[in-house]
Amino acid sequence: MRKIEQLWRLVRESHERPMTGVSRPVKLVDRETLGVTFIGHSSFLLQVNGRKLLVDPVFSKRLILLRRQRRPGVQVENLPPIDMVLLTHAHMDHLDLASLRQVVRATRRLTGRAPEVVVPRGVEDLVESTGFSRVRGLEWWESVEVQGLQVTMTPCRHWGARMFRDVHRGYGGYVVEGGGQSVYHSGDTAYFEGFREIGRRLQPEVALLPIGAYFPDSYRSVHTSPEEAVRAFVELGAEQMVPMHYGTFRLGREPMDEPLKRLEAEAARLGIKNQIKVLEEGETMHLSPVARIR
Repeated sequence: MRKIEQLWRLVRESHERPMTGVSRPVKLVDRETLGVTFIGHSSFLLQVNGRKLLVDPVFSKRLILLRRQRRPGVQVENLPPIDMVLLTHAHMDHLDLASLRQVVRATRRLTGRAPEVVVPRGVEDLVESTGFSRVRGLEWWESVEVQGLQVTMTPCRHWGARMFRDVHRGYGGYVVEGGGQSVYHSGDTAYFEGFREIGRRLQPEVALLPIGAYFPDSYRSVHTSPEEAVRAFVELGAEQMVPMHYGTFRLGREPMDEPLKRLEAEAARLGIKNQIKVLEEGETMHLSPVARIR
């Protein structure tokens, strides 16, 4: 009952103000360039070794009753053909069935084929009817080659239920590698000792890490605070960090503008502000081979 009351309060608050933000055209990069486009919340378009991937794509205005606060930075109709979709876990702010069906239809219209999807083990049944050409399930540290890319599922500290008692489903993050490029999307996670091992094993170049929904403090059992996200980034040893999981849905009790302020303050304290790249919705970060050598 307490969880239901908390959820209902968040739903009410999500409707108090009009949505803000604008959508933009997608900026495409060449095969030699790594591209990371922030769509909003934990949704990204990744361009890795010429392939186009979506991670946790959510374009819907509402998750049942909870309304998003900012518009997606990219609309489905403006996406390029998608080769692969990665889903980190079954929570509705990461696995949105309506959005997945839209992505499949859009790619089919452009190419005549559907994307593949990679999910944690136990989530396969949720996406089998959405039209993907192939569904692949992974567990922690398992890898699969998909269209020339190496996809490895990584551990995290969270949970994977679709409903309150639906606890058999897996959850995790991903490192995607190809053509000398690599990106790590942590999925939802609390801080845990595994970040150092992920960095040691997989050496991701760019880390997409969550910074919101950390208050009250009990939420930090499954979500990182901004300071913990910076600690995770340092332990990973990645070159660049892009923050996520903030500003789109009202999921925690902290002020909506607080996560970025705390992130920037912690990065300044540690002298690593130049390694933190805050993307606006629809903005693309691109790393060319020359930039990576530097």
